[in-house]
Amino acid sequence: TVTGVVGEPGTYYFGATGGGVWKTTDYGRSWRNLSDGWFETPSIGAIRVAASDPDVVWVATGSDGLRSNVITGLGVYRSTDAGETWRFLGLRDIGNTGAIEVDPRDPDVAYVAAIGHPFGPNPERGLYRTRDGGESWEKVLFISDSTGIVDVEIDPSDPDVLYASSWRAERKPWTIISGAREGGVYRSTDGGDSWTELAGGLPTGDGDLFGKIDLAVARSSPDVVYALIEAPDPADGLYRSDDAGATWRQVSSDSRLTARAFYYTNVDVDPTDPDIVWVNAHLRLHRSTDGGRSWETVGTPHGDNHDIWIDPTNPDLIVQGNDGGANVSR
Repeated sequence: TVTGVVGEPGTYYFGATGGGVWKTTDYGRSWRNLSDGWFETPSIGAIRVAASDPDVVWVATGSDGLRSNVITGLGVYRSTDAGETWRFLGLRDIGNTGAIEVDPRDPDVAYVAAIGHPFGPNPERGLYRTRDGGESWEKVLFISDSTGIVDVEIDPSDPDVLYASSWRAERKPWTIISGAREGGVYRSTDGGDSWTELAGGLPTGDGDLFGKIDLAVARSSPDVVYALIEAPDPADGLYRSDDAGATWRQVSSDSRLTARAFYYTNVDVDPTDPDIVWVNAHLRLHRSTDGGRSWETVGTPHGDNHDIWIDPTNPDLIVQGNDGGANVSR
């Protein structure tokens, strides 16, 4: 997982599946570890820097890339000095995580998407919210003991509007279960107090089997929302909504976007153009300039791509994470 700091070009954070949290301040030419001696687990699920205070960094542990080698997450950490020191904030039993988002107005308000333990059911799955910097947490969205929340996104034009997606993932000795007939994509308009399942045009948990789901909200046009969905053919692929999730249409069924979805599945949108879409996928990084209808492959130093962060003030500045580490483009 990767993220950057708005207003500090060249400063990026990288979270490894088994190597902790790292930071660069020189566009990736050099990195230093921040988590050794502070974290109880080396597996990182998500990192976010507070937009209103760049010294505040949130980390949720436990990678969402579940495969044969899995390290379970052990909660959430927060730094108030740009990663020099860390404080453990609890949620030790939520297992692995897919996302953490911070309210752009308040560095003490954050949301954690808890996939859950990878080896069996646990009631701690779901979406958690804190309004006091992690002193206390409340579960604001819950599906079941088997199906957790894998992603949460904040509408940049109205931080009280949230989107969340579910995922049932379980690691068996001989296989991986990725999918369920429950859950889906959800929207809140009150900061997470209440939620509505979004169904118009999407596969739903009411009889339809679907797996991992990643979401992206267009900063330049917040009514545009993308959902990259793992599902049986022909339902799998990229979906787009132009009305803030009320209705959806499938814009791509390109199998490259959802290959080995349990390990990948990541979509992002350019902050200045809602039709420029990026998908991190198996072996390749893909880009669309027409809202997902057609795709080109973008070369990266390493394959097995997992995450991307695009500077909202300059879309030419990108940090991208894969199995070989982190890459910076500028």
